[in-house]
Amino acid sequence: MIQATSAAVAGLALHAQFKPLLAAPADRRFKIGACDWSIGKSDASGFELAKKLGLDGLEVDMGSAKDRLPLRRPEVQKAYQDAAKQYGVEIASVAMGVLNNVPLKSEPVSSLWLLDGIEACRNLGAKVILMACFARGELKGDQPGIDRVTEVFKEMAPRAEKAGVVLGFENYLSAPENLAVLEKVNSPALKVYYDVGNSTDKGYDIYQEIRLLGKNICQFHFKDGGFLLGKGRIDFKKVREALDAIEYRGWLHLEAAAPNGVLVDYPANREFLRGIFDR
Repeated sequence: MIQATSAAVAGLALHAQFKPLLAAPADRRFKIGACDWSIGKSDASGFELAKKLGLDGLEVDMGSAKDRLPLRRPEVQKAYQDAAKQYGVEIASVAMGVLNNVPLKSEPVSSLWLLDGIEACRNLGAKVILMACFARGELKGDQPGIDRVTEVFKEMAPRAEKAGVVLGFENYLSAPENLAVLEKVNSPALKVYYDVGNSTDKGYDIYQEIRLLGKNICQFHFKDGGFLLGKGRIDFKKVREALDAIEYRGWLHLEAAAPNGVLVDYPANREFLRGIFDR
């Protein structure tokens, strides 16, 4: 993702202009992170880049089915913990992108992997594990699929509660559809992982959806199609108002496009967000 030398040089200049945030102060209401796949780093080296980008934390993916989900391995978890400590960047959450292609709604092995993901999340000191339900795992318009994942969540939620981990349910469902699933599972360990870009793509009123979901939201992905943040469809000042309305405190993760390269666009996106989510 970081291809052009000129973009890299410009990014380093921008990095020098803005002081890195690193690990945010404990009293900061909002922390700004990024997904490791969005910055093009799927291993422990992502923490060094996150520091260069001035991020507070990193959302790390468990890895692919082809590689047997490497973050399940103790030695890989230790490498991540060591890198996080070295560069002063938090492990903000763990993601299971693998569930897009090996869905919870249809593949029994995915439930076993989710158990491993809960354990890895606990070991890494993170509080949220993202369960992605897109692509082959798409649930919109698939009531049998929704029913199936609901049953999986009923089994997994007590295990997540015991581990001190929240299951973050990310999907293309509307806020009312998500709330229906949460009501059936009835566990504080199951919440919605809300992506303002995905929901905008679906035509939802994200400002009202955030208010409707309220404290059932565990974390956010921030993106806006192919736009830099603030240059597209989403009014992030109104997003801030919605977050204030539900008294949200926590992580805002960049999963945004970077047409000029990560070293250029992610510090710019970070500074844009920090201007709105400043305290």
